[in-house]
Amino acid sequence: MSEKYDVLVVGSGPGGYVAAIRAAQLGLRTAVVERDRLGGICLNWGCIPTKAMLHGADVAHTLANLEPLGFRAAGVTFDMAGLVKFSRSVSERLSNGIGYLLKKNGVEVITGTARLAGRGEIDVAADGARTRYRADHTILATGARPRSIPGVAPDGERVWTYFQALTPPSLPESLLVVGSGAIGVEFASLYRDLGIAVTLVEAMPRIMPAEDATVAEHVRKRFTDRGITVHQGASVSGVDAGIDAVTTTLTLSDGSAEKITTERVLVAAGIQGNVEDLGLEEAGVEVERGFVRTDEWCRTTAFGVYAIGDVAGAPCLAHKASHEGVLCVEKLAGVEHVRPLDRRRVPACTYARPQVAHLGLTEEQARATGRRLRVGRFDYTASGKALAIGEGDGFVKTVFDADTGELLGAHMVGPEVTEQIQGFGIAQSLEATTEDLAEVVFAHPTLSEAMHESVLAALGRSLNS
Repeated sequence: MSEKYDVLVVGSGPGGYVAAIRAAQLGLRTAVVERDRLGGICLNWGCIPTKAMLHGADVAHTLANLEPLGFRAAGVTFDMAGLVKFSRSVSERLSNGIGYLLKKNGVEVITGTARLAGRGEIDVAADGARTRYRADHTILATGARPRSIPGVAPDGERVWTYFQALTPPSLPESLLVVGSGAIGVEFASLYRDLGIAVTLVEAMPRIMPAEDATVAEHVRKRFTDRGITVHQGASVSGVDAGIDAVTTTLTLSDGSAEKITTERVLVAAGIQGNVEDLGLEEAGVEVERGFVRTDEWCRTTAFGVYAIGDVAGAPCLAHKASHEGVLCVEKLAGVEHVRPLDRRRVPACTYARPQVAHLGLTEEQARATGRRLRVGRFDYTASGKALAIGEGDGFVKTVFDADTGELLGAHMVGPEVTEQIQGFGIAQSLEATTEDLAEVVFAHPTLSEAMHESVLAALGRSLNS
């Protein structure tokens, strides 16, 4: 007889392992299937190691700008292998921690590659053998991978994906980054701070197309100031990888062609769901535009099969996956008062220099709804704390419904905004209005005061700008 579980989770990323732990906490017999390392892409090759590398880039930036603070440093050297080693050690520590958490909560870990094999049945292949398991509920949390671009084939040597960008054998002298979403922008910022000549290419009319236009333009200007060459509205029409360099042919926004030769090319043009070889079609699970189609409770079109996280579509963010993992399990377990996720309220962060964070609608999207708006903005150039730490660049922008006071969107670019955006998330969740937020007392001096001033600006009552 095959093993029988209440819940079987396929994938142990931030959605999968959280779903498994919550299921076990609710008294359900639970197992998680993982073909590689616990923690999935986020922990091993995404969110965590990139932030460790970006921390190194921040240190490089600090060392390069010591004199205004009265310091001088001589004889400082840098070893890329050391930074990579630090990044990998952080990931390994957290991966081991997930193993501990699963064991602590009584979740069984099954090593292998899973495939749906019929209603309530899952086959797992490992070491040439195939084992069948049964489960009342199967949760797909298989994540996503880098999206390919026609004519641009990563070879792991001259043309990279983020896997190679995280573990380079040495620093290249130059790098061309294709794609200006969070991944592309973070790597462009990272490598530039490490002294590399960087070119950033975006096919859309502006970089960071998911961000508010004012934020995207601010980042473009700062990147240009830092010496990053930015091409907007430019597409890659050819890549010729040689022994020592790569020549990339671009079709620019005016229709002209330009050839750029760099030591490496990084393809960071988005991601696609891992939907292949799961037996989805045979099981009746519908796939739409490369992602599994789900309802508000993460249910697929097949009875007893669910999908969470990146494989279930945008926004492809770790915290969205974790949240979906919890609500999916709680709903199937019959927990009362479970609420579906409003994906418009999921914060998005980019950990470049400058940092970027947003929540809800852009100003353009809000205006398209036909509502009367109140828009507030406060620049960090007027923030005492920002100036005191030498980071007086950027702004906070808030978008409110003028009639109801509802917070429709918040957009931040500048120092540590990724640590502050959750304040607006709490406000949205509690349905705080413009007036409610205006009455909140913010500590002084703090960076978060800019959030308060932006709200006051929306009311026409800004005190410090």
